[in-house]
Amino acid sequence: MNEHASVFRALHHGRTPGDPLVLPGPWDAASARVFEEAGFPALATPSAGVAASLGHADGRTPAAEMFAAVNRIARAVSVPVSADIEGGYGLAPRELVDRLLEAGAVGCNLEDSAEGALVDPRRQADRLAEVRAAAGGHLFVNARVDTYIHGDPAATDVVGDTIARARLYAEAGADCVYPIMAPEDVLPRLAAAVPVPLNAVGAPDGPSTTRRLGELGATRITFGPQLQRRAADAVRELADRLRGR
Repeated sequence: MNEHASVFRALHHGRTPGDPLVLPGPWDAASARVFEEAGFPALATPSAGVAASLGHADGRTPAAEMFAAVNRIARAVSVPVSADIEGGYGLAPRELVDRLLEAGAVGCNLEDSAEGALVDPRRQADRLAEVRAAAGGHLFVNARVDTYIHGDPAATDVVGDTIARARLYAEAGADCVYPIMAPEDVLPRLAAAVPVPLNAVGAPDGPSTTRRLGELGATRITFGPQLQRRAADAVRELADRLRGR
């Protein structure tokens, strides 16, 4: 196991409920350096934020461009970097792992939906197991569970479906599960039911917000593209000021 991967994995364990691991999402090398200089021990790239920085719509970044962007970010900092690689770009597990390691990533997000629909959970578990086998201990695999954004709106037990998927993925070797957009009030139930760390989406509003999510059961907090979008808003304000608006 490489040193950065070992450090990154250790950051997810032994945490107290009010002290979750907060992972800002850099979208380029400059933002990554800012987050490192602020003292964050690791970073997690958001696919949507990187896509925006490259001029692509979310979900439409070519694989080569995404891995190149991750590589630029990883080379710019000395802390571990995990990469959101959406559904894996159709790459076979061995190639996917090789591309991630070549880019300098120590972890990845893999989502269980494609073209706006959930994939079969057992098929996704098999894929995660193959990624884990190919990676050994060199990658921290965060399995995204998309039941709250692409699930059946008529389903009566979204929490139960989320737990079932999360458990399957943990059994397949996922190091962490990420039920994206799960409501805060279900986090305690999810955390109690799943045997690996739980990733939750946070709002970039300060320590009190992330602390609350930690107290509810989240081990790790990420922000998706929110930081990149706030930076874009700040640039827009500067542009308006330059134009005298």
